[in-house]
Amino acid sequence: VHDARHGTDLPGHKVRGEGDKPGKDATVNRAYAGLGATFELLLKAYQRDSIDGDGLPLNATVHYDREYNNAFWNGEQMVFGDGDGEIFLDFTIPIDVIGHELVHGVTQYTANLTYFGQPGALNESVSDVFGSLIKQYTLGQTAAEADWLIGAGLLAPRVTGKALRSMKEPGTAYDDDVLGKDPQPATMDDFVRTGRDNGGVHINSGIPNHAFYLAATALGGHAWERAGLIWYDVLTGGELKEQAMFADFATLTVKAARERFGDGEELEAVSKAWERVGVRTL
Repeated sequence: VHDARHGTDLPGHKVRGEGDKPGKDATVNRAYAGLGATFELLLKAYQRDSIDGDGLPLNATVHYDREYNNAFWNGEQMVFGDGDGEIFLDFTIPIDVIGHELVHGVTQYTANLTYFGQPGALNESVSDVFGSLIKQYTLGQTAAEADWLIGAGLLAPRVTGKALRSMKEPGTAYDDDVLGKDPQPATMDDFVRTGRDNGGVHINSGIPNHAFYLAATALGGHAWERAGLIWYDVLTGGELKEQAMFADFATLTVKAARERFGDGEELEAVSKAWERVGVRTL
């Protein structure tokens, strides 16, 4: 973990290495814990050695720029802003946001989904799915116990909202004078056609997000074990094309469920989930 000291040069000054004891900076400690939790889920649940599957060292820079309202994966490392304190707090607070950004790295090394339109919304959704699973894994939660929110704890106290996104109820995460209302649809009936946000990648991701939520809660237990494994198989299996649409992804999850678990409840849960959000499997 590095400290940019409110500058923009990356990676910045190294402040905590692998195995080092926690220091006084809570932001550094949270970033370190988030990197570790992501690494652990990938290894323990999916036998994947880091983001690239080949032991890539995980690096993060905190205190990037001044009052910077974002966190991102730049293709090589994680970067976290401190937030402006008005709308957003420190971006290391929600562990699912840390996981979300790191999983963009996994996608980069695997399916490399194009960051526009439906493939871009799938790219965003995959990061939300595994970001949520990292949080659930860390907290030891079942699908029924999880809150299925992305970024809880990130919004400043004056903002009317609970998180950035809800996988359980897309469109309900916030409704605020400054931020506006959460624009996410839960089903294809409300699919948003727009040129903004790379064709609505952070908006329409609500649809595949909700499908995963439905499949995971139908199956119960730990979501990373069955539903998560099916999604992981699709992401890393080599058949998911860079330009994949929702229907392509859905079809591959049905195939993966059958290949891994046979014609059982997993297949049924996944098929029904896509049906309920209005995505036809081919």
